This record gives sequence, structure tokens and C-alpha cells, in this order.
Amino acid sequence: LGPRMESLPEAVLIRILASIPAVDLVLVCRLVCCQWKNLVDGAALWILKCQQEGLTGAESEENAENWQNFYFLSKKRKNLIKNPCGEEDLQHWGEVENGGDGWKIEELPGDFGKEFPSEEVHKYFVTSYEWCRKAQVIDLRAEGYWEELMDTTQPKIVVKDWYAGRSDAGCLYEVCVKLLSENEDVLAEYRSETIAIPQDNDANWTEISHTFSNYGPGVRFVRFEHGGQDTLFWKGWYGVRVTNSSVTVEP
Repeated sequence: LGPRMESLPEAVLIRILASIPAVDLVLVCRLVCCQWKNLVDGAALWILKCQQEGLTGAESEENAENWQNFYFLSKKRKNLIKNPCGEEDLQHWGEVENGGDGWKIEELPGDFGKEFPSEEVHKYFVTSYEWCRKAQVIDLRAEGYWEELMDTTQPKIVVKDWYAGRSDAGCLYEVCVKLLSENEDVLAEYRSETIAIPQDNDANWTEISHTFSNYGPGVRFVRFEHGGQDTLFWKGWYGVRVTNSSVTVEP
């Protein structure tokens, strides 16, 4: 018989464990024995996994309190808003308020519009002559962000949106994002001012962003809402244009 696993030097054992999928490390390997539990709960194994998988920022996170959480959050990082650019019409957007002629999806750059800074974005939502609003509620647990992580680590929740007007029409825009508890109580909120874009504007796309941090325990949902209208009350779709909305949970 060859040498037993526990007689291996710790550095070698960490290298072996680092080749195992992260979920198996947490759910299976840490239950094997005290030594493995300590290694899976320690920093060295997760620092190595971060380095092996090129998770950037690991070097600058010398003070990351929990490398295991840093690893999982880095691997999971994705936009939690579904259909952010109108590729699926209004699918996934709820509580839709269709003022005037309602929401419409158009191809970039659109009439009297400008191209978007990213070539990956091809469409946008556009509002009409009365308030148009739409919302999306993100279930953090369903997306894989477990309760202890949200309550203890309280990872940053970064919200971004992009808006623009037509160069021949004035419009209004606003965004409101709420962090909600299990019972949908509001634990934190970001609300932009109502942004007015004048007629004869440059039609450039503008990014607006907010980062939630230290928001306290209990956050289970993120509710994202935005909308606007034109200020000339022209029939059709002369109001604010929005696209590329995002909500990400960051390490």
C-alpha cells in the first residue's frame, strides 16, 4: 500500500485538493476529517484556486477576510438582470407601466440617436409621451447567493443603467433600486433624481451607477425599476431610451 493521504505534506495535499471542484470541496471534502476541514476552511487552498483560475483582483485582496467567498463570488459574477437590452422584447420585465403609446424596442442607433459604446449591445427600450416604467425582481437565493453569505459577508451589489435621449426631443429619466428582505421590507434604497435631458441634446449614452455595501443582514431580493417619458408629449416614441441595465454581486 502506498502512503496514506494524511501523511502527505500539507502543501502537496493543498495542491491535490485545489484540483477538485469547489462545490465538492465544501460539501464533501471538508467532511472527511479534521485536517481536510481545516484546509478547506483556510485561505491557502482558495488563494491557490484563485491563482490557478486567473481570478483577477486576488493579489489586491490581501485583506479579503474570506478567500472561499472571494472565489465563489468571482466565479459567479454575472449580470442578474435578464433581457437587459430588449433582445427578448419585454420578457422578464414585470410591473410594466405603458404610458402614452407604451414601451417599444428599437435597433441602435435609432432615429436622431448615437451608437452605444459597446458593440455587444444592439437594441434599446424607448418610452413614450407619458410615464413608462418597468421593473425586475432578482431572487438572490435562486441565483445561488446563500443566506449566510448575504448576511455575514454582505458582498457589494453594483447597479448600472444606461440612458439617452433623441437629439430632437427632450425627455425625463429615473431609476430606483431597492434591497428587500424575505418579507419584501425595504432594507436599502437608491433613487436617482429625475434627470431631464433638454431638446437639442447630443443623444450620447450616459451610464449611471450605484454600489450598495454594508447594508446589513436580511437581504434576499433586489428590485430594479427604471423609466421615463418625453417632455414634448409627441405621439409615438420620443422619450428616454434605456439599455444594458445590470445588477452584479461583487467580491
